[in-house]
This record gives sequence, structure tokens and C-alpha cells, in this order.
Amino acid sequence: MDSNKDRKEEVKDADEKHQHAQNFQKFSVEGALRTGDKKKEKQHMRIQAGEKPHTCLQCGKTFTCDGHLKIHMRIHTGEKPHACLQCGKSFTNTSDLKKHMRIHTGEKPHTCLQCGKTFTNTGDLKKHMRIHTGEKPHACLQCGKTFTQTGNLQSHMRNHTGEKPFACLQCGKSFTRGDYLNTHMRIHNGEKPFACLQCGKTFTQRGNLQSHMRIHTGEKPFACLQCGKTFSRDDHLNTHMRIHNGEKPFACLQCGKSFTRDDYLNTHMRIHNGEKPFACLQCGKTFTQTGNLQLHMRIHTGHLKTHMRIHTGEKPHACLQCGKTFTHTGNLRIHMSIHTGEKPHVCLQCGKNFTNASYLKKHMRIHTGGKPHACLQCGKTFTHTGNLQSHMRIHTGEKPFACLQCGKIFSRVDHLNTHMIVHTGEKPHVCLQCGKSFTQRGNLQLHMRIHTGEKPFACLQCGKPFTNTSNLKTHMRIH
Repeated sequence: MDSNKDRKEEVKDADEKHQHAQNFQKFSVEGALRTGDKKKEKQHMRIQAGEKPHTCLQCGKTFTCDGHLKIHMRIHTGEKPHACLQCGKSFTNTSDLKKHMRIHTGEKPHTCLQCGKTFTNTGDLKKHMRIHTGEKPHACLQCGKTFTQTGNLQSHMRNHTGEKPFACLQCGKSFTRGDYLNTHMRIHNGEKPFACLQCGKTFTQRGNLQSHMRIHTGEKPFACLQCGKTFSRDDHLNTHMRIHNGEKPFACLQCGKSFTRDDYLNTHMRIHNGEKPFACLQCGKTFTQTGNLQLHMRIHTGHLKTHMRIHTGEKPHACLQCGKTFTHTGNLRIHMSIHTGEKPHVCLQCGKNFTNASYLKKHMRIHTGGKPHACLQCGKTFTHTGNLQSHMRIHTGEKPFACLQCGKIFSRVDHLNTHMIVHTGEKPHVCLQCGKSFTQRGNLQLHMRIHTGEKPFACLQCGKPFTNTSNLKTHMRIH
């Protein structure tokens, strides 16, 4: 591929030199006309007439004089008679050798009039000028994207063809461009040439260093258009956007559950493989997540006495009015407001009053839609920590609430309370229209549809509506 590219560039350069030689010859022959040089006069006439009698037998290209044909033939024969005396590199013609010599002499005679940058040859200057003019003459025929240089277009075309000619000799991974391969090789050789001047941390790529620098500057240029939250990196913004669009591209191959981030999936996989990599250094207990380990560490760091009351049932702080007891003085203070009726914390949006600031703060999330407590395993968010803790039991399988009569266990206390009605026979939820009673509010709501005629669940194929999902599922078997 690279050899073909070199050959094309060589042919292009030869054509440009040929045209330059013709222009030069035009002026020299005009001088020859005045001096009576018959040979040059004959060559001049061919230029004027467009006559090219000398033809290359290999490719069919034609020339005005045999000298140009001879130079051209070196492309096919590979002959390079003009050698550099300093490094031995050889060239097909003297003009290429002269350009090459500027590498050794450092001469850069071609200057950009706009920025003053200098170049060894006019071709490089011409390419450079496109930075100032914005010219992009090389267009992709498939997508229309334009480029300043043919090399960039050729690299881009590999996106359409899928060609990846640059392969890593160590791992076999292939790339569309040589510079991508060079960057990849740093994974194998450990090279990190881009260093942070503030903290000394090093990186394999300049882009990673630029992202890192925002930690020091506090810059967050990537903003979410829906909620206004800003991020230091665009990939963090892309991940955040999944909260709004509901996209969960990382799926568990064992149970099918999907996640917004790959690290959430990795954490989830520990449920299946039983891995618990985070260990308590004091007692050796292991956990699937660092957050669970941090909660556990409170037992060892001074919260043990208060924590033990959960196990002993001790509640040393008693209410003097009703005798109710509490494990913490703070809970007792909050309870006292029931007797005093004091609710000093007011919601400015709806006017509702609360006994303490934490209740008001939680209530405000109804208005703001805030759900600050996120599950690290599946990404689901909650308004309260209690709801998150209950949700976490789905992942851990923990069921701490046991029925004292039959031994059945539950993940939530409200589920236990609902279950207890089975033993007591209590049916506290009564239909006001017919008097029928139910153990659960949800069952009463389903029953009320008999009276209202509401059928919110419709078949997508035939449109028939149903009062509940189970009837719809039964109906779907017809289709």
C-alpha cells in the first residue's frame, strides 16, 4: 500500500518537473529563436502545436523531447543515477537531489508570507498554505468529507473499506493509520512521554494529559443540554446522557440485566461469580463493593456502642409523655415534635410543614425530581437512602425481616407487614361502593375497576382492553 503511494507521488512529482521543464524550455527556446538555434526552435514548435512524438512503450505517456522521456523511464526501470555524497541516497533527477541536499544544509528557501514559516520545497509550502486559506481539495467520494492532503484522504478511506494495514507484531491488533499503531505500542513498552507539570503524572497520549489537566484547572467544558450538569471529559458526558435516554448498552450474559456503565456490569458480575475483593483489615470480612466495606468499618471506628443496640434492642432514650424509647437522642428530639405539634420547616413551593430539616430536604425531591442515591451495581437512582438500601437486597439476596409465625423472610419490613395479614385475617382496605375488603391496597385498586369500568391495559395487536395485566397476558396467547 505504502509502495503504491510512493510510486504515485513519484509519478506526480515527475509530471510537475516535466511541466516545469517545458515552461523553462519555452523561454530558453524563445531565446534560441533569436540566435537561430534550429534544434531548440523545432522543440519550441512542438510545444506550441501540442505535439508529443516521444512515447513511453510501458505506460503510453507522451513527451515533446527524448530527454524528458529518458527521465520518465527511470520510474519504470528504478534507475537513480544522482547520488547524495553525504548519505548515499540516490534520485532519478538532479532537482530531487538538490531538494534533498537541503536536509543536510538546513536551507529552507520557501517562506510563508502570512506566518513566516519556511520550507525546503514549494510542495510543502503549498500544502502549508491550506492552513491559512482553509482549502481542502481532496474529497471523499463516499461521504463528502474533505481533506488538505491526499495522505489524510487515503487514511480516511480505510474507515469505509475496513482496511487496517498497520498491525502490532506483539498482540496482532491492527490499525488504519501508522500513528495509531505507534500510540498503541506504548501499551507494550510502557512509554508515557506526556507528563503533567503540576503533579508529575505521565500519560501515553496527549489527549489524556489534556483531560487530566482539567483536574487542576477545574475546567468542565462538556455540559448536558438537558439538566445543565458539566463534565471534564466528553465520555463522562456520554455516560451521563444514558440517565436521560435510558440507554443501557452493557448487558449481563448470565441473567440479561443491562447497565449504563461497564464498571456497574463488572460489579454486578460478582453476584454470579461470588467474588468479594474488598476485605476488612480488622476482622477479615469481605464485600463485593467498597461502599459496603466503608459502612462495615464504622463498627470498628467508634460506632460500635450505638450499632450494638440494633442487636440488643436497647433503647435508653425514653419519651416522658408517651414512654416510647429510642436508640439515639436525635430520634427522641424528632419524636417530641409529635406531641408539641411543632413543624418549623416549611416547603416554599407547596407550603407543607415538617418536624425536621431532613424530612423537608427529602420532600423537596418531589418538586426537583432529584434522586441522589444511585445503585453502584445497576445504576438505578432513588430519592432516599432507605429505598436504596432496600433495593440493594435484590443484589445481595439479604432478607432480614422474618415472620415469627411461619418463618417466611422478606427484604422489606412493609412486605412483612403485608404478609402478617395472612395470619391475622385482617382486611383493612374496604371498597366504599360494595363493602368488599382486601388485605392489600393494590388489590382494592384492581377491584375498583369493576365499578369504574376502567381497562387501562390494551392489546397492541387487536386493541381489546383489560382491567389487569394477567388477563392481557392470557389474551395474548390467542395471537
